Amino acid sequence: MKTPRSILAALLRLVVLLTVAGCGDGSHGKQTSGASVPIKHEHTPPHSGTAIELGSESFHLELVRDPEAGVLKCYILDGQLENFVRVADLSFIVNVTVAGKTERLTFSAVANPATGETAGDTSLFEVHADWLRTTSQFEGELVSLTIRGTRFGPVPFQYPEGNEGKPPK
Repeated sequence: MKTPRSILAALLRLVVLLTVAGCGDGSHGKQTSGASVPIKHEHTPPHSGTAIELGSESFHLELVRDPEAGVLKCYILDGQLENFVRVADLSFIVNVTVAGKTERLTFSAVANPATGETAGDTSLFEVHADWLRTTSQFEGELVSLTIRGTRFGPVPFQYPEGNEGKPPK
């Protein structure tokens, strides 16, 4: 018969073994034949749009194109693309290159009575442009946007690819 002390020692060894087995080497890579393969860190935009990373995942923009209306919506989200973040800016500018031509898009704050968001306290912005009806790819650069006291910009990106995981230029 096992003594309480030997049972306790066996449980302690099991806890240590499980703890060590679950830790890994901290490389955030997958071991394959001795080589470390990095695991890609991704987020899923809640509206199936294009994710634009601001800072080192401090915040994200999610761009959602509505081709029928010729509208591009921009949601301001947290670093994990999970929660909406309201900002005080009434507008911000994104410069885009479409078919070799530079266009300036001015996104305007959108109020939403259902959520209590108002211009100057909203997480949704949008811009109308006729070329958005037919153009599904372009290069863009956020000129400047202030979120919770931090200014972001310029931030280059590709649409619809985004910029997540790409170093800033």
